Amino acid sequence: MRRTAAALASGHQLQLLQGGVEFFSAMIEEIGQAQQEVLLETYIFDFVGAGADVAVALLHAARRGVTVRLMVDGVGTPRVPEDWCQRFTAAGVRWHIFSPLGRLGLLLPSRWRRLHRKLCVVDGRTAFCGGINVLDDFHDPQHGRMQAPRFDFAVRVRGPLVRNAHEVMSQLWWRAQALRQMRERDLAAAWESARLAGKTQPNASPLVTERRRNRSVSKAALVLRDNIQHRRTIERAYLKAIGAARHDITIANAYFLPGRRLRRALIHAARRGVQVQVLLQGRYENFMSYHAARPVYGSLLAAGIELHEYAPSFLHAKVAVIDAHSRKPWVTVGSSNLDPLSLLLAREANVVAADAPFARDLKARLELAMRTQGQRLDLLHFGQRTLWSRGLDWLAYGLMRFALALTGKRY
Repeated sequence: MRRTAAALASGHQLQLLQGGVEFFSAMIEEIGQAQQEVLLETYIFDFVGAGADVAVALLHAARRGVTVRLMVDGVGTPRVPEDWCQRFTAAGVRWHIFSPLGRLGLLLPSRWRRLHRKLCVVDGRTAFCGGINVLDDFHDPQHGRMQAPRFDFAVRVRGPLVRNAHEVMSQLWWRAQALRQMRERDLAAAWESARLAGKTQPNASPLVTERRRNRSVSKAALVLRDNIQHRRTIERAYLKAIGAARHDITIANAYFLPGRRLRRALIHAARRGVQVQVLLQGRYENFMSYHAARPVYGSLLAAGIELHEYAPSFLHAKVAVIDAHSRKPWVTVGSSNLDPLSLLLAREANVVAADAPFARDLKARLELAMRTQGQRLDLLHFGQRTLWSRGLDWLAYGLMRFALALTGKRY
């Protein structure tokens, strides 16, 4: 049976968080108040600067008797430093590396299915979801010290979807423990872990109706992508919202390589008079992410879609706002890029909401970045790229298509 995007439920309180400074402060505050449990999933956990501050908060929580479970991805975080392993173990922090690469690494297409979502749940009361890794805004493991912070967003949530986040995180944790125990031939313990995965229930999530800046009571849902039940849920949520757009679509996406369905939806929206603006990564990060996306820019520019490249620092956001000033706004903040890795292979999580103040706030921040820190692409100038540049673009695009063919996926 075809699955549709999750229905939005009322009774949520949302707070938009921009960049690591706001995000880590809010998350450390919640962890500091935890009394029962902290669950944290992230693609990258880097133990420098603000990342170390988060790690210390987890240590303090575990030492006062809070259950702390941390899961990181085996590509984003291939190892936890030995000194932190010892500190986590001594404090009682339980941690797990999701799908370590092993000897053959990424040569096996099955290893391309990564844990890319960024989720945190504290006491079944508060959840965080977004694109921000546990990684200091001014530090990059490959590029060193940065002069400007990453451009990224997360959302702090209270309300019914916290229960959903707790459930999916708990299930993944216990399944991972079951697989580990099976590899170690502890079949009885593996069976018990699998049983717990099906029975785990979170604490009730109270609705906090207090209103603060950037907060409101709204409709929202947690929308997931995995390789079993929710293979195209996030993509369908985007397609439905873009298809219903009447006034404006504003997107910021770090690795923007939309497939045929998404490109067609954006082009159709632009042709029926919807203003479509996209903020893209303008700073060179690596060969594939920079070059593979560029062959699709021409058709988007020709349809009248505005493309802006952000270059002061690395753009890492995965957000979108549609019809922000209408009676039915749509907004999403999460971990999913609009590219084949996120939409076809990785585990992702986005919060989708219908909240006018929240949508207007995010749209204003995106338009400010486009206006003051972005460089708008021009169709004529873009078409005059050198043959060498175009050759690199098509080479990267071809390699991406070949890699997808190895997985048996169509995009």
